[in-house]
Amino acid sequence: MENTLKSPQASTVTGTNISRQYVNFLFLKLDPQFRRLPTPKRAAAKKEFLKALQPYRNRMILLSYSLSGLRADCDLMLWRISTELKNFQEMSSQMLSAGLGQYLLPAYSYLAMTRRSIYMDKLNPEHDEDRTHIVPGKYKYLFVYPFVKNRAWYQLPKETRQQMMDEHIRIGSQYPRVKLNTTYSYGLDDQEFVVAFETDYPQDFLDLVMELRESKASEYTLRDTPTFTCASKGLEDILEEL
Repeated sequence: MENTLKSPQASTVTGTNISRQYVNFLFLKLDPQFRRLPTPKRAAAKKEFLKALQPYRNRMILLSYSLSGLRADCDLMLWRISTELKNFQEMSSQMLSAGLGQYLLPAYSYLAMTRRSIYMDKLNPEHDEDRTHIVPGKYKYLFVYPFVKNRAWYQLPKETRQQMMDEHIRIGSQYPRVKLNTTYSYGLDDQEFVVAFETDYPQDFLDLVMELRESKASEYTLRDTPTFTCASKGLEDILEEL
C-alpha cells in the first residue's frame, strides 16, 4: 500500500507570496510489551490509533516511513509539515494517548522551518523559491539528519561562503535523482538545519555524501549525525509490521 497519510499542500504559491512552513521529523520506538498483547487487543489498539490521526490528514502534510530493520532505536517516522505549529502539539497529544500510541515512545524529534537560502543557486535560480514550500513524498527513500556548522563558518566573508556553496551545489547537480529538502532550526531546536534527501536510488545518495566529504565546505561541519534511512510506506502497513 502506498503512503496513505499524504495530504494536500499546506499552503499555496502565488507569485512570490509563499507561506513558510513548520517542519517536524518525529521518530517513534515501539514498546516491546505491545507485541505480547493478545491479537484482538493489538488490532483494536491499531484501529484506535489510526482513527486519532485521521483529522490531521487535512490539517497538514503527513507522511509515514518505516525504519524497521534499518535502525535499532526507532521503528517509524512521521514527517509533518504545517503552517501552524500548534498542529504538531495537538496531534502528538491525541495520538500518543490513543490505543497503540500508548506504546510508542518518541526516540528523536527535530523541529525546523522553511525559508529562502542566503546563498544563490547559480545553476537553478528558481530553486531558491522552492525552498520556502516543501512538496514531499514522491520517492521511496528518505535520508534525514540534523546539521550544525562550526562558528568559524559564520566568521568567513559571505563571498567566500558563496564560493564554497557553489562547489557544494555543483556536486549535488551531478546527482539529479536525489532531491534535497533543507529546513532551518536556528533558535527553534538544537541543530541549525535539518536536511532530508529523497530518492529512489540509495546508491546515488551514498555516492553524493562521499563526494561532499571532499568539498571545502565540509571542513566547517561540526555535526551531521544521527543519520536516518527511512522507507516510505503507508501507516497501515507499518503498523502491521510492528
